[in-house]
Amino acid sequence: MNNGSSGPSSHRPDGRDNDEARPVTFTLDYVAYPEGSVLVEVGDTWVLCNATVQREVPAWMEGRGTGWLTATYALLPRSTHTRRPRETDGLSGRTQEIRRLIGRSLRAAVDLELLGERRVVVDCDVLQADGGTRTASITGGYIAVALALRRLAQETPLPPEVLKRPIAAVSVGVVDGEVRLDLCYAEDREADVDLNLVMTEGGRFIEVQGTAEGAPFPRQSLDRMLDLGGQEIQRLVQRQREALMEHGRGT
Repeated sequence: MNNGSSGPSSHRPDGRDNDEARPVTFTLDYVAYPEGSVLVEVGDTWVLCNATVQREVPAWMEGRGTGWLTATYALLPRSTHTRRPRETDGLSGRTQEIRRLIGRSLRAAVDLELLGERRVVVDCDVLQADGGTRTASITGGYIAVALALRRLAQETPLPPEVLKRPIAAVSVGVVDGEVRLDLCYAEDREADVDLNLVMTEGGRFIEVQGTAEGAPFPRQSLDRMLDLGGQEIQRLVQRQREALMEHGRGT
């Protein structure tokens, strides 16, 4: 492994520079019925995020006067190169881990006490997978939650502070000794280091998931991955704000 350089590279499958993310598109109100809905496209990864507000909380939270947020995650059968069976006989360990990650991350964006005894459920369905599905789910999930709470505030006295500062997520990794931003599937499966980063606007960490798939990696590479990922997350947060502002002007 080299010194963690992340400059231009001719080796990326889609021709991007090492510090270049894939194009991101948000289509708000993609589905008509949920309180909040967004299709997030990160290159060839497409995730549909729908947020539902329920006027109840889990039984173990009843009477506490506080709310809850949880998430589901699923890869649709032909979202991948070969058909994946639906998980009808129980969730895989991977699916359960990703669901928990999405839920933990999005709870950091909501003041659950101000939410009151309500539950927000965010369903993330991967329509097409080309790497970074969990990070795309978090980034799109924030917009779905923001839309749902915006609509709830139109019906009930809900303080605007219920929605905290925006959050977003991105993958970073080391492939062929190079630090690369926003790995596609071809890079992810070959990565020497795989790291998923979730942060708030302003650069506070929510979660860092990093693993050496082979040999241990140096601190220099970790620092570069955190810097590169952090910069991209602030760009994603700005895109989220722009999408929500544009939507607000049109409603």
